[in-house]
Amino acid sequence: MSHRLVTFVFGETPPSRLDKALARDVPEDANLSRTRMARLIEAGSVQINEQVVQDPRAKVAEGDRVAIAVEEAEESHILPEAIPLEVIFEDDDLIVINKPTGMVVHPAPGTPSGTLVNALLAHCGDNLSGVGGMKRPGIVHRIDKETSGLLVVAKSDAAHQGLAKQFEAHTVERYYRAVVYGVPDANDPRLRGIKGASFEPGNILKLTTQLARHKTDRQKQAVLFNGGRHAVTRARTVERFGTPAVIALMECWLETGRTHQIRVHMAHAGHGLVGDPTYGGKRKLPKAAMPEAAAEQVRSFPRQALHAAVLGFEHPVTNENIRFEAPLPQDMQDLLSALRGTS
Repeated sequence: MSHRLVTFVFGETPPSRLDKALARDVPEDANLSRTRMARLIEAGSVQINEQVVQDPRAKVAEGDRVAIAVEEAEESHILPEAIPLEVIFEDDDLIVINKPTGMVVHPAPGTPSGTLVNALLAHCGDNLSGVGGMKRPGIVHRIDKETSGLLVVAKSDAAHQGLAKQFEAHTVERYYRAVVYGVPDANDPRLRGIKGASFEPGNILKLTTQLARHKTDRQKQAVLFNGGRHAVTRARTVERFGTPAVIALMECWLETGRTHQIRVHMAHAGHGLVGDPTYGGKRKLPKAAMPEAAAEQVRSFPRQALHAAVLGFEHPVTNENIRFEAPLPQDMQDLLSALRGTS
């Protein structure tokens, strides 16, 4: 297997531990993440002053000579599949996809094929320069199988690291469109009594909780206020439907990005997503609130009515600020047309 050699010298007052010193001083163009460097240390691929060092806690000093043997990217064990993709943007470092409903992002025991990663391996071919030492797309965020919309995927290690840092720092712009039961309103005393719910100027609902895997149903997330991971969602009402209003089109945006975050947060607020089999449930709408045809569209909607509509970030290689929008998929357009009485 071929290798490339990365060489450099530790600068002034390096951190005392090898792993931390490498993270500080490794050349940026080497495109080595902390995780990758940890694996290289363990594999005996790191030499300090021509001696192999496999202890990440080993002491280092200013002026120590470093040589890292980096294996060229291996072929992925995941098989490419010629699945059509709607590509919104693509260059040598990343690709932005408008994911359809029904597509899983990454292979798992229950879905070993037919995923976005399988499709990207076929689409990108030899243009994948290697992520984490393997020729594979770099998945830095995901959306649920039945959620549609925008995803950015890294094609190079440099893009993978840069995008991952932006997602970790919560600087990526992500706006979703959701159709929910009820209409969140700052004047609703019920909402004011829900822990973690508050309102910001402009009738913007803010939900601040911890999220963790449900204790008994491992497919679900649960709202907590001790433990778990910090999660913040904001939402504003775009359109109301019914007399009185019983359904709303919401614009939701994420300060954090946790599994099922919008779905579980809106359900916690009492405004579960239409069609959501896990959190939203099916609700009986007042007969006089809307025509039967519209009510039937709500009852029969087959998935959570959620679409990742806007994605904006700094290009991790060119540093250009870029922003993409994807229109609502046809099923959500049809639902809104029925609610507006125009179908």
